[in-house]
Amino acid sequence: MFRNISKVVKSQSAKFGTAALPAPHTNPEILYTGLFINNEWVKSSDGKTFQTENPATGKVIAEVQQAGKADVDKAVKAAREAFKLGSPWRTMDASDRGVLINRLADLIERDKAYLASLETLDNGKPYSAAYHGDVSAVIKNLRYYAGWADKNHGKVVPTDGKYFAYTRHEPVGVCGQIIPWNFPLLMAAWKLAPALATGNTVVMKPAEQTPLTALYLAQLLKEAGFPPGVVNMLPGFGDAGAALVDHRHVDKIAFTGSTEVGKLIQRGAAGTLKRITLELGGKSPNIILGDVDLEKAVEAAHTALFYNMGQCCTAGSRTFVEDKIYDKFVELSAARAKRRVVGDPFRPDVESGPQIDREQHTKILQLIESGKRQGARLVAGGAALGDVGYFVQPTVFADVKDDMDIARTEIFGPVQQIIRFSSLEEAVSRANDTDYGLAAAIFSNDLDKVNYLVQAIRAGTVWVNDYNVFGNQVPFGGCKQSGVGRENGQYGLHNYTEVKAVVVRLTEKNS
Repeated sequence: MFRNISKVVKSQSAKFGTAALPAPHTNPEILYTGLFINNEWVKSSDGKTFQTENPATGKVIAEVQQAGKADVDKAVKAAREAFKLGSPWRTMDASDRGVLINRLADLIERDKAYLASLETLDNGKPYSAAYHGDVSAVIKNLRYYAGWADKNHGKVVPTDGKYFAYTRHEPVGVCGQIIPWNFPLLMAAWKLAPALATGNTVVMKPAEQTPLTALYLAQLLKEAGFPPGVVNMLPGFGDAGAALVDHRHVDKIAFTGSTEVGKLIQRGAAGTLKRITLELGGKSPNIILGDVDLEKAVEAAHTALFYNMGQCCTAGSRTFVEDKIYDKFVELSAARAKRRVVGDPFRPDVESGPQIDREQHTKILQLIESGKRQGARLVAGGAALGDVGYFVQPTVFADVKDDMDIARTEIFGPVQQIIRFSSLEEAVSRANDTDYGLAAAIFSNDLDKVNYLVQAIRAGTVWVNDYNVFGNQVPFGGCKQSGVGRENGQYGLHNYTEVKAVVVRLTEKNS
């Protein structure tokens, strides 16, 4: 099923009204703050803890146990034991692995309102988006990969001579998975589901900014019946992630996050030549031709950038607009940004909550100032919003040049840059003039121009006349410095499968 998450949120609200959105737990009980190793809740080896805070208020939600290298060693040992031949996990029928994953999806569905509330509290995204978008997508992703559990098989290979040759698709082993803070629960599912469907074991490190939904997920994994050691959850900081990357008994690392950290992981993984998949940053071009329905294109470009407070790796931050509609497009975009409702993410009418933390808030404001300083024309927003929490006004810059910091840096915030272009060739050249290659979009009713642009743009995903459309069946990932490998779909299984060739000599029948 293809899903534009922002459209799903809007359509559910329009179809069912507030009745479709259960009342949130505005003060959800925090049940789990420990390390989850071998299906047990434990404290960190050195007694360290850290605080997770509500970005809408800046207040501390809870103290969370902080994993270190010693805890990584314990979790990897548990995962390695669970992966051994003869263990309950390795002897389980593949179809039964699918049953467990579906059972996990059932439990998430049961606790959907609580999980969405917990995500909103810890991350700051609007509750409506967390409920209709993130948690709904988690359930669908788990059910999709549950169906793959007994279908990822090898082939019989015709070969010369008197031999019988075939391939086996075997699990990679112990997988370290490092999760970002912008979609904490959804990115956990994207990594966890294919790993479990193919029979691997997991040590997962959620982002230190947003550990709470991952920790609750760990308890649901236990409740669903996953054997001890199959999934271990270690909240912590970069040192825990580095220990996972360096560990000689971790067979694969999957990471979603910044390109800067992705490069560190690639270098670190070289020491053991472990497999890696990296879904990294982006500075995605959104190319809008002059033949579009202007109001629809403005709304689509607005959502492409401002959804999730601009904290999307795919955000359409470089909005290229053909010159013949440019001035009107800027005018309408500025008006739309000024109408965007920013505030308490538990309010049903709110479109944007706070940025994730003080560090991101400061970075975004500094980049906005650089845009002003370097000559971009500020047409909306441009400042912090309020005195409490980490809110930023929806900001729009026009007359942006390619060499400006705001046009080259991944801002990861609510800052739209609108860039004028005159020809398709110019649009392609400028769109590709970036270190990134995660996503792109084209808005046009001219099929020939669309096909030309689709082929010319270097990106892992190109959307046509829509944005941020994700399907569990469709691979997702980037090229250039936006990453290595693909998630979702059948391609996502390849990350967690070793192909073993088996060649059997056939005995000749005695005459």
